[in-house]
Amino acid sequence: MQNNVLILDFGSQYTQLIARRVRELNIYCEIKPYNNPPEDLSSYKAVILSGSPHSVRGEDAPHPDLSQIKGQKPLLGVCYGAQYLAHFYDGEVGQSNTREYGRANLSMVKEGELFFEGVSQGSQVWMSHSDTIKKLPRDGVRIASTNDVENAGYRIEGEDTYAIQFHPEVYHSSDGKQILENFLVKIAGVAQTWTPDAFVDTTVAQLKKQLGDDRVILGLSGGVDSTVAATLLHKAIGDNLYCIFVNNGLLRKNEFSEVLLQYEGMGLNVKGVDASARFLEALEGESDPETKRKAIGRVFIEVFDDESKEVENAKWLGQGTIYPDVIESVSATGGPSATIKSHHNVGGLPDFMKLKVVEPLKMLFKDEVRRVGKSMGLSPSLLGRHPFPGPGLAIRILGDITPEKVRILQEVDHIFISGLREWGLYDKVWQAGAMLLPVNSVGVMGDERTYEKCVALRAVESTDGMTADWVNLPYEFLQKVSNDIINKVKGVNRVVYDISSKPPATIEWE
Repeated sequence: MQNNVLILDFGSQYTQLIARRVRELNIYCEIKPYNNPPEDLSSYKAVILSGSPHSVRGEDAPHPDLSQIKGQKPLLGVCYGAQYLAHFYDGEVGQSNTREYGRANLSMVKEGELFFEGVSQGSQVWMSHSDTIKKLPRDGVRIASTNDVENAGYRIEGEDTYAIQFHPEVYHSSDGKQILENFLVKIAGVAQTWTPDAFVDTTVAQLKKQLGDDRVILGLSGGVDSTVAATLLHKAIGDNLYCIFVNNGLLRKNEFSEVLLQYEGMGLNVKGVDASARFLEALEGESDPETKRKAIGRVFIEVFDDESKEVENAKWLGQGTIYPDVIESVSATGGPSATIKSHHNVGGLPDFMKLKVVEPLKMLFKDEVRRVGKSMGLSPSLLGRHPFPGPGLAIRILGDITPEKVRILQEVDHIFISGLREWGLYDKVWQAGAMLLPVNSVGVMGDERTYEKCVALRAVESTDGMTADWVNLPYEFLQKVSNDIINKVKGVNRVVYDISSKPPATIEWE
């Protein structure tokens, strides 16, 4: 039996955080939608039920069949999961007198409970629900309370079934990781064997089996994801991997030549394709963000279709898709959460293209990709490179795309990123870039009035891009960069700094 954990997703914004916390314990887990669980549960040693925006009392409440799980495998219900186990197993869930959101403290933790070993009374937890459990399910035993929530945690007698109304996966639950470790390791007996090295060994073996002697074409971007994906594929199939780096005309300044130079000496077979005119033509006159993303995705596929015909017997298209890409485009593996935006490398291929897709990183978060790359010996400078959106500067130019706008933004971006490096700030920032706004503003240069573009600088700190906060860059740095941009980039007379967090904003502006 494998040491896997199954997370059933009821649409919570926190479901992916559960997965990240579990993996931080060196335990592999998978998220599956509640309405499409795996038919074969034999490889799972434990199951976690996520939270949900739904109420168990609603007509549209998610209601999966747990007959093969509850009482059969160690089971943890979180928030909605806890209310589900109460509501549908002879307990009672009702609307709380007060909405229970934010920080709370455990006022009671039942002594001797292995589930709460190492967790003290008064420990801070994070609540996010408007319903509350008024009566425990049959055979339920209360094991935790807060001042406002009497049944904050319970277990089922005779089963390894536990439930909590708070979210152990969020940062604000101070002992959340300990609680998850108690449940998964001490109660469920899951082995902590999922490491970057183990992932590499398992993935390479799977790729060898999946691909055999087939040839694979992979699109390199110069970033962490595609490079780690290429290295994994190269380990599995060697010279049968053909890498292509496409210049879509929307890269950073000098990036096309610099990236090709970067891959020299890595043993990868890389071909550079300059398709910038083709992309810019497809984007001409387009202002809608989703339309621009889809146009770039379409041309991206067309270019690869053309290039694939140059590789005899190519059968696969390799991609560096990672978990947040999949989550934001189609929700968690087809689950009930909402689409935020389309990603240019997610969603399959058109019928006319005869290549199948292979995505070795699609179940990894960004920080996990970096750890896997480190375990394979990739250079720290490459692994530390900031993420850059697949559509490139197209989604950092608000409104329509023109060659002149691309030139302006490339110059601005170059000054900003170079400045971060020069000031020793680059590695303290998770992602940074500049946005060209669709407005002109009045300025004065010398004795003359100007009416030129405004650019917004953006720098965020994050671990995986799912959430992010703006970075408090030194005023002296921002002053220097602003002056350099206005003085050196013709067409810009105003610079602003974005201090929005994600959520509610996104990292990119489009």
